[in-house]
Amino acid sequence: MRLHLIVLLALCGTGTTAAALSYSLRGNWSICNGNGSLELPGAVPGCVHSALFQQGLIQDSYYRFNDLNYRWISLDNWTYSKEFKFPFAISKWQKVNLILEGVDTISKILFNEVTIGETDNMFNRYEQCSFSWDWGPSFPTQGIWKDVRIEAYNICHLNYFTFSPIYDKSAQEWNLEIEATFDVVSSKPVGGQVIVAIPKLQTQQMYNIELQPGKRIVELFLNISKNITVETWWPHGHGNQTGYNMTILFELDGGLNIEKSAKVYFRTVELIEEPIKGSPGLSFYFKINGFPIFLKGSNWIPADSFQDRVTSELLRLLLQSVVDANMNTLRVWGGGIYEQDEFYELCDELGIMVWQDFMFACALYPTDQGFLDSVRAEVAYQIKRLKSHPSIIIWSGNNENEEALMMNWYHISFTDRPIYIKDYVTLYVKNIRELVLAGDKSRPFITSSPTNGAETVAEGWVSQNPNSNYFGDVHFYDYISDCWNWKVFPKARFASEYGYQSWPSFSTLEKVSSTEDWSFSSKFSLHRQHHEGGNKQMLYQAGLHFKLPKSTDPLRTFKDTIYLTQVMQAQCVKTETEFYRRSRSEIVDQQGHTMGALYWQLNDIWQAPSWASLEYGGKWKMLHYFAQNFFAPLLPVGFENENTFYIYGVSDLHSDYSMTLTVRVHTWNSLEPVCSCVTEHFVMKGGEAVRLYEEPVSELLRRCGNCTRESCVVSFYLSADHELLCPTNYHFLSSLKEAVGLCKAQITAIISQQGDIFVFDLETSAVAPFVWLDVGSIPGRFSDNGFLMTEKTRTILFYPWEPTSKSELEQSFHVTSLTDIY
Repeated sequence: MRLHLIVLLALCGTGTTAAALSYSLRGNWSICNGNGSLELPGAVPGCVHSALFQQGLIQDSYYRFNDLNYRWISLDNWTYSKEFKFPFAISKWQKVNLILEGVDTISKILFNEVTIGETDNMFNRYEQCSFSWDWGPSFPTQGIWKDVRIEAYNICHLNYFTFSPIYDKSAQEWNLEIEATFDVVSSKPVGGQVIVAIPKLQTQQMYNIELQPGKRIVELFLNISKNITVETWWPHGHGNQTGYNMTILFELDGGLNIEKSAKVYFRTVELIEEPIKGSPGLSFYFKINGFPIFLKGSNWIPADSFQDRVTSELLRLLLQSVVDANMNTLRVWGGGIYEQDEFYELCDELGIMVWQDFMFACALYPTDQGFLDSVRAEVAYQIKRLKSHPSIIIWSGNNENEEALMMNWYHISFTDRPIYIKDYVTLYVKNIRELVLAGDKSRPFITSSPTNGAETVAEGWVSQNPNSNYFGDVHFYDYISDCWNWKVFPKARFASEYGYQSWPSFSTLEKVSSTEDWSFSSKFSLHRQHHEGGNKQMLYQAGLHFKLPKSTDPLRTFKDTIYLTQVMQAQCVKTETEFYRRSRSEIVDQQGHTMGALYWQLNDIWQAPSWASLEYGGKWKMLHYFAQNFFAPLLPVGFENENTFYIYGVSDLHSDYSMTLTVRVHTWNSLEPVCSCVTEHFVMKGGEAVRLYEEPVSELLRRCGNCTRESCVVSFYLSADHELLCPTNYHFLSSLKEAVGLCKAQITAIISQQGDIFVFDLETSAVAPFVWLDVGSIPGRFSDNGFLMTEKTRTILFYPWEPTSKSELEQSFHVTSLTDIY
């Protein structure tokens, strides 16, 4: 790709008193292909695909098979050109820079026909999954995907400004390390003062500085008096996200004043790796502000193949859905992109912890000097840009590259392995790690995910088994074993990837498909599935516990199959996540103390089957509604072991609470419970998972009259003073395809409006599992969905994301339960 800029006229002026000028080159550019046969206008920031679509030259790139039809776009060379007039006299300025915040990816930059630069790294300031993954399409985009501008200045210019709050344990006080990078173009030293102020902390300090010509770094140390109460930043569900407004003013020679403002958050983060009694290996968990936190959440991928489509509104919608589902963590996966500033600002605001991978994933990378120089520039830039965000709690060198190397994914000969290990250590340890340790002392660094953490270090930076249950984090996928059997899951220290696929809703697929595509065996369905064997694996896993759809209507069968894949996915991930959560406080067979569960994946990049819980555009799948419950801060978890039924209480709270546990049993053919019991009051300790209840299944069935495994279902909840403290949970005593007495439920809804919220008053004629409320393409979410309805009536709220009406909801509303496809 070429960037071609032509200056038509330099306007003369009488001088300037401004410290600096910035002239944006955003907006309309001219784009042409390699042989000049196609020329069109295009927006910057943007990409070639978006420009072609906006001019009506191509369809929506996501429609049907267009990921194949439009490969020619990526195979061609493209030139971006812009002719413009300088709005100021260049001769009046000592330095004029052309700033390109993001170029995708390999380009040559010409200015008035003179080559002034080249780029080969879209992650530096001037995407791997762009070439497809098993959840996404191949759209290797080209374009200027971030801001482009011209900056002019005299005397000196502030290039970067960053900071890190540091807590001094011995002195029990906060300090702020501030770093400012200047380009001093004056031929003489530039002196002056710096004033740093945080008014709400009654803190102001003045410094004298002198800047020598050239590139200069100013390091300032700001002390916060221990007599001032500093409110710390906490993850969602654990406290407030308090921040403080800070201003920094540079008053320099020549009347040059440079002022910056920022939000400062104070928090500490520690990665604890220490021996555990009764278990070999080491712990792996995070302390925030000295408190152990169970990380609950998912893995983030780019929200779109075309980054110019990722709006502020979309980012807020997706990230708000994270906290609405009781999550506190996202892992920014190493095969995507370093997200835009607004992403991290929203995570700061919402209390979402970020596990930040560097952008290396599932590949063996070179270590020639040119590549290392590019990587070092990339890493140094990203550290400076991101380290002031409290939401980022850890840097990780890569995604799965330690495991790929040591498990020999790429069939490296045994004699060549030492060479590849040396290259691995050179890239991730001697370069990336070195830069992180030098540039950011406020958070931990690990070389890879999964990794054995401290054990990997001890083994020379690559471990013989990077996926060990006794160290670090694990990635776990198993589509063949029965996902209702919790014994197949690893009782690891931390699960940072796991999951199951499902299809997105019909209303989402309908926008990018045609009638002939609406079959699970259609060419479209096979093409859209990028995970080998994925469609068969979904049906296999669903068939273990559910009857597969057999309607004579092909469209009905397709919709029912979509529904069933979402049921399967939600139930599988629920079972696995609850296993990890109840394992936080125990060691069984030398394994346990699990302190994190991040399922794969949060969001979709297009409309296709994937592991996501949020569909393309943000619609909640059934899994996301389940996550709202299985990530609840207080939760009872039921499971069986050796024909005994257990219930654990899991608490992420900071305090102890007195409560009771209620256990109820329903038959499938009655809305009245056949038996119910309430425990004595007990104290649920904060930050623990403990056994609350156990009973042999045979005793439970006998106590409840005529119950059998196939005819009954168990539900349970925690309460205090007759108030529910958590979601009601449930346990199936048999596969639902073997359920006896399950009747077709007639479910009706009366919709009313209360302000901006809509109320759905539901009534059912029978017990209904996996009740799914759907309003088609109307944007919004329900307060609960995919639930087990064991009572005759239930009230559900709908929160629209855009203005809508009661009549629109009534026309679009449809309800499905498992009984509709049996």
